[in-house]
Amino acid sequence: MARIARRRFLKLSGTGAVAAQSGGLAAVLASGRAPALAQETTVHWLRWADFVPASDVLLKGQITQECKKATGITLKLESINANDLQSRITAAIQSGSGPDIIMAIGNWPQLYAESLADSSDVAEEIGKAQGGYYDVSRLVATVGSKWIGVPWTVGGGLIAYRKSWFEAVGHNTFPETWDAFRDAGRKLKAKGQPIGQTAGHTFGDAPAWWYPYLWSWGGKEVEADGRTVVLDSKETVESIKFAVALWKEACDEGGLAWDDTNNNRAFLSGTVSATNNGASIYIEAKRKPTTYLTEKGTPMVQDILHARIPKGAGGQFNLPTPFTDMLMGYSKNQAAAKTFLRWVHSKPAYDAWFTSQQGYSDGATKEWEKHAVWDADPVLRPFRDIPPFGRLAGYAGPPNRKAAEVVTKYIIVDMYAKAIQGMPADEAAKWAHAEVVKAYASPA
Repeated sequence: MARIARRRFLKLSGTGAVAAQSGGLAAVLASGRAPALAQETTVHWLRWADFVPASDVLLKGQITQECKKATGITLKLESINANDLQSRITAAIQSGSGPDIIMAIGNWPQLYAESLADSSDVAEEIGKAQGGYYDVSRLVATVGSKWIGVPWTVGGGLIAYRKSWFEAVGHNTFPETWDAFRDAGRKLKAKGQPIGQTAGHTFGDAPAWWYPYLWSWGGKEVEADGRTVVLDSKETVESIKFAVALWKEACDEGGLAWDDTNNNRAFLSGTVSATNNGASIYIEAKRKPTTYLTEKGTPMVQDILHARIPKGAGGQFNLPTPFTDMLMGYSKNQAAAKTFLRWVHSKPAYDAWFTSQQGYSDGATKEWEKHAVWDADPVLRPFRDIPPFGRLAGYAGPPNRKAAEVVTKYIIVDMYAKAIQGMPADEAAKWAHAEVVKAYASPA
């Protein structure tokens, strides 16, 4: 990454974007002196441990150094396991102290809206400068006209699969329907090459599989009014029955206990033939072509392709994962934190991080659809199209606090997990329906 000079930052970050702080921050930066508010100020940013390790290296190294040079702010960057983020958020809000900025996954910001600072000024400036936000990013980061966070990126899953293994069981292209997928999976499992999928309590891969799966059968949580729960439907029950058969016939049954790392390891070790995942499996195989090999001794990366989850009678969908930077209401460094957010979301700074992702993430704004990263590797290009064609948890209603509660409690995931473990399909649907009713009846 080329050094992000003050002059280039000011030129590219959007007209007036960094000048909103009182006292003329743009002029101060242009003069080469750190702004008074930021001198000796530390901003604490809590994030997940990225599935693309190179991006964490970049943030903790050059981005942190450039932040100090450009703004005078000392960035304290902390990364933890993503499944531990919510407990840290809860503890920080309850104690009234902690990181100034915390990365939220999916529609989590809706859970904490009352505890977050108004970020409308920063978010609006960035959106206007970079072609506008995708709806999936805007919806989870706003309550009415108020921005409760600044959208950072959009992740999402596609099925990574071993091309040669599917061809060997008669599927020269990836199965487009659930019946064809079941047929391929049955044959692959018989050869010791099952499909790998989680039905456990893990933030990413479990919802990213089971929500689109439910929608593809025509099932949904609520009506468009966001109040009427309709999960216990014929479509949902049929999806559960099929899921149980698919699991037993085609899947690695240990997936009930998997988190978001197990399927990566299983795929790269050659024990599963396909798994719904972000681009991290392919990126890791590409990074270490002599480490991850096929049974023939060739680089596994040459045998990996990506495809969308199969379609059903209800359609074909994905569940994008918007990531949002939440400015915490308890923070005593809100002015400096906003300065930092303006800087790190600006084109020159963000470009360095986005490039390091290699196609694992989409931008939160439409500007990044045109980035050269998408021309570098055709195997990763399908990830570019995740944000415009996704549904959010809570469909057909809004992705609000109630929908976020359903995700956080893993109600949809557990509906399928309970059936896989022996609960009759109709009882699993009734149980989940009742739990969703409780969530939607709770105070807003």
